[in-house]
Amino acid sequence: MVELDPILRDLEAESVELDALVARLPDAAWLRPTPAPGWTVAHQIAHLVWTDEKALIAARRPEEFGEELRRALEGGEHFVDAGAQELAGLEPAELLRRWRAGRGELQAALAAVPAGEKLPWYGPPMSPASMATARMMETWAHGQDVADALEVTRPPTARLRHIARLGVRTRDFAFLVHDRNPPETEFRVELTAPDGAMWTFGPDDASERIIGSALDFCLLVTQRRHRADTDLVATAGAEEWLAIAQAFAGPPGQGRQPTGGSGTGTTTTHREAL
Repeated sequence: MVELDPILRDLEAESVELDALVARLPDAAWLRPTPAPGWTVAHQIAHLVWTDEKALIAARRPEEFGEELRRALEGGEHFVDAGAQELAGLEPAELLRRWRAGRGELQAALAAVPAGEKLPWYGPPMSPASMATARMMETWAHGQDVADALEVTRPPTARLRHIARLGVRTRDFAFLVHDRNPPETEFRVELTAPDGAMWTFGPDDASERIIGSALDFCLLVTQRRHRADTDLVATAGAEEWLAIAQAFAGPPGQGRQPTGGSGTGTTTTHREAL
């Protein structure tokens, strides 16, 4: 069983890092476009506010979450975007205050959920640890959009392990949302951590495998980088997954366009070694 407390500590650290990026921005900078089409810096923070507040309902008042599901069905595929759009209109100082308050309340609420209890959500019910991991993933991913908009390079940290693990666990989900049958066998994923250590997932003898940096894997599964802009090396079957991977819930994401950066963008010359 995954322990909740370490995830909550890392979620707080990730939030503080993003907070530092936006806290001193002039109001005009909150309107700067990010790589997500139509989303400004304000939209990115507004989305975190909106999702934290929905997660807080799930943690503190789960009996009310049926109404949230009804609204989601009525709102269709634009339900989440509409929430971000509404909150992005707040004054930056108020938006920042609301994000700080909401994330603090959510972390306390998740820590107070009784052991073994699961929380309702827009997909399958989630344990507090899974919910915290999802919030970690979203905070990091939307923080990446903000960093890209501000042309800031964030040093990768060991907190990426939570996102990498989630990326591996959502492999089958990625196939299903693309109307494809998930592979019947596990893949081997070997990632180089920021400190040079190796993070591994899946059986040693798996025929399908992925090798590369943890940072590039996390950027790919959160759809913050195009496959061509990563250093990941994969066998043919695993390559099919990398083309559609997404660690977030909902319909297939649009991903990013290739930039022609440092990633190889091909596995042709590497597959024999795998």
